[in-house]
Amino acid sequence: MQIISVNVGLSREVAWKGMTVQTGIFKDPVNGPVTIRKLNLAGDQQADLTVHGGAEKAVYAYPAEHYEYWRKTLPEAPFSWGKFGENLTTEGLGEDSLCIGDRLRVGSAILMVTQPRMPCYKLALRFDRDDMIKLFLTSQRSGFYFSVRRPNPSGVEG
Repeated sequence: MQIISVNVGLSREVAWKGMTVQTGIFKDPVNGPVTIRKLNLAGDQQADLTVHGGAEKAVYAYPAEHYEYWRKTLPEAPFSWGKFGENLTTEGLGEDSLCIGDRLRVGSAILMVTQPRMPCYKLALRFDRDDMIKLFLTSQRSGFYFSVRRPNPSGVEG
């Protein structure tokens, strides 16, 4: 497994469908080490802790290998690492090779797979597509959430 990119973003207000929505789905790649804390990465934030974040969904990872599929499926969409709201863009990990309970070392942190991602409407907001949740679910390219079993105060780099 390799970390291709570490992505963070703070919660922000976004206009969507005539409403103002608070979201943390906009993640950008960062340079340099980023501390992995018990509930998230330094510089990262989730907007609605009732469905995102928390101890069981502290870190979200998405395989870089899936980006090629999405570039072909959505050729009009611009793509950069973090587009799916992931904290870690990985290489060499897939939904078919990981199981809930698997533990991985990322820097000196220990992460444990807790669940696949079940997207909410904010993925549709991010892509500005009403059909994005359906496309995401039928693609079977969910990525995975991790709990942080041991934080990494010295940081991890992509």
